[in-house]
Amino acid sequence: MLSKRFSLIITGIVQGVGFRPYIYKLAHEEYLAGWVLNSPAGVECIIEGEEKACAAFLARLKAEAPAASCINEIAIKEEPPLGDRSFAILPSKSGPRRTLISPDLALCSDCQSELFDPQNRRYRYPFINCTNCGPRFTIIEGLPYDRPLTTMKHFTMCKDCRAEYEDATNRRFHAQPNACANCGPVLRFTDKAGGNLPGEPLQLAKQALENGKILAVKGLGGYHLACDALNETAVNTLRERKLRWHKPFAIMMPTLKQILLYCELSPEEEQLLCGSCHPIVLLKRRKDAPILAAGLAPDSDRLGVMLPYTPLHHLLCDGWAALVMTSANYSDEPIVYEDTEVLSRLSGIADAFLLHNRPIFRRADDSVTIWAAKTPRMIRRSRGYAPQPLYILGCQKQILAVGSQEKNAFCITRNTEAILSQHIGELDDAATYIQYRKEIEHFCDMFKVQPEIVACDMHPDYLSTRYAQQSGLPLLYVQHHHAHFASVLAEYQLEEPVLGLIFDGSGYGLDGKLWGGEVIYGDCASFKRLAHLTYLPLPGAKAAIHEPWRQAISALYMAEGEDFATAAHWNWPIEGRHMLKALKNKVNTPQTSAMGRLFDVIAAICGLYHQVNYEGQAAIALENHIDDSVKSAYSFDIIEHIGQPWELDWQPVVKAAAQDILANEHIGVIAARFHRSIAQLCLHLALHLGALYEIDKVALSGGCWQNIWLLTKVSEELSAAGFKVYANSAVPLGDGGLAYGQAAVAAKKYGRI
Repeated sequence: MLSKRFSLIITGIVQGVGFRPYIYKLAHEEYLAGWVLNSPAGVECIIEGEEKACAAFLARLKAEAPAASCINEIAIKEEPPLGDRSFAILPSKSGPRRTLISPDLALCSDCQSELFDPQNRRYRYPFINCTNCGPRFTIIEGLPYDRPLTTMKHFTMCKDCRAEYEDATNRRFHAQPNACANCGPVLRFTDKAGGNLPGEPLQLAKQALENGKILAVKGLGGYHLACDALNETAVNTLRERKLRWHKPFAIMMPTLKQILLYCELSPEEEQLLCGSCHPIVLLKRRKDAPILAAGLAPDSDRLGVMLPYTPLHHLLCDGWAALVMTSANYSDEPIVYEDTEVLSRLSGIADAFLLHNRPIFRRADDSVTIWAAKTPRMIRRSRGYAPQPLYILGCQKQILAVGSQEKNAFCITRNTEAILSQHIGELDDAATYIQYRKEIEHFCDMFKVQPEIVACDMHPDYLSTRYAQQSGLPLLYVQHHHAHFASVLAEYQLEEPVLGLIFDGSGYGLDGKLWGGEVIYGDCASFKRLAHLTYLPLPGAKAAIHEPWRQAISALYMAEGEDFATAAHWNWPIEGRHMLKALKNKVNTPQTSAMGRLFDVIAAICGLYHQVNYEGQAAIALENHIDDSVKSAYSFDIIEHIGQPWELDWQPVVKAAAQDILANEHIGVIAARFHRSIAQLCLHLALHLGALYEIDKVALSGGCWQNIWLLTKVSEELSAAGFKVYANSAVPLGDGGLAYGQAAVAAKKYGRI
């Protein structure tokens, strides 16, 4: 029988996902000799045996690969047979790194069964894992992915664990975090001063929760703050201590059955909840649901829900209806993840601490997703997704894209891979900015990227832009909304010109004003501004974003004049008159075309919020009030300027909404008419500009498209009109996807490899 020998180099996410054991088993099933090892490129192997067996191996290799793996390429080279008789897993090879890192994986069903099996030696062990699940990204210190280069290096496997690790037929064969109660990490329960309390830690934690206490719980990529989600006093106390007054808390429920009691759940949302990522999913509340604490998600008809994704979470949630499981930090600060800082930073919030001694090497918040317009959409991309690479046009240079000021994530590229970081956060917080700089260094070292060009936002006051300017590398300034636009084009690999509806809160424009209600046309290399919302002055500049009543006065003043804008009916704060003076004299009143600001104006006119505590709060409340039985809409005026972008005049919308308020119209009607007016505007623009530019593809991006009603309605109407509609899915619609777009622009400008 003819013998063949092949060498294979397999690249992608192939380390930390059970790939070597998979290759080993596959080779034995096909009676092949050779070897497999981890290398800086990924996984390398040799197979030798009968020609038919080699062909079967190659045919099965990708089709049956571990679910958590992601194969980018398999390079195959035939070699002369050497007469090998056995197959082995060899020690890892060092050298220039090219491999990728697996995201952290939620607990698999096999390990979950063992966790609750009294006959299993890992019964109720809080750190159970195997090659199909467990920590990866958050414990990896270096590559290749071997135990000495993870935070598990501090734990020596016992005899039983070592036997599993070396047994090719075992599910824990070469599972790097493998451990048990005899040799692995352990829990401890402390008071807020760090003193160990006597008793079984998990039982003590449950007793504290039953007593209405707030716990700091060490998780996978950082600490959570936990309390009973049915205990109103505990939830309100957590809000007061955390200084998070209205923004919804994430909750963890033990099972899908429990989630179904509280939330509506589609098959697609169930798939999101149960996949290997286990993100937070924003789910519609059931109207007949049992009572949860009212303070969980004020003024929201959705709950941010996740299932337990670590064995510790499964044990802690067992028996509870729901636990608050929110990031362990004060509002707007980065999540706490280092043991050395947990007591000093959280003792003012938590009553007690459930800790363990496995170090977290890298911070990673929980990811947040929604299901909208028949597709999963990313709100925050972090644990479970990062650092899985995204596609990008192959570029001659390695790129660092530094992202935005808020909801920051950065991106590095090599060839056709764009590696977007986990969610970093708000860079105006000093601790977050320090983490940001540290993570950029880690990523560049981990993936062996030496940036040759830095892409950044045009806003001169962004700390990310200043970081880029201080890098000493050539800079490429990318306009904010072009980056949003490019993030969609790159995600769907669209290289031809496309129409873009880019709606967000604000971004620095080419004219020095704050854009955000933009209709553009182009590709990743360049764009043309075709239309935008009428500019609105923002009295008090940034203060107006936190106090929408300022924006409402400005809009009413433009639409109906001074007397109407300051009428007693609106009940503005006493300094409203000063705002008018600032508007008249154009003092500290930057102008914006942002769609997000228009949502704030309508919400303030409706009396929903004069002041907001988090970004998008007013817009979320407005969406929640929509009466979907209302089919009427307000109307924008479209002013066609010769040789200039069209102006999308919102003043008729504001006038009509204000008149409805004065006529005591229900807020649900006003919210519906406002949302429908935007949907109608989008359809009108697509039809007219699509015909003008002979284009049938529309890209949607920007934070306003996180509005599920609006994204769904616009997608449906444009699709019905014959347009192909593209909106971000793999990266956030908001600023968390901006760095990916910046990198896409830079890659296009610097050409193919």
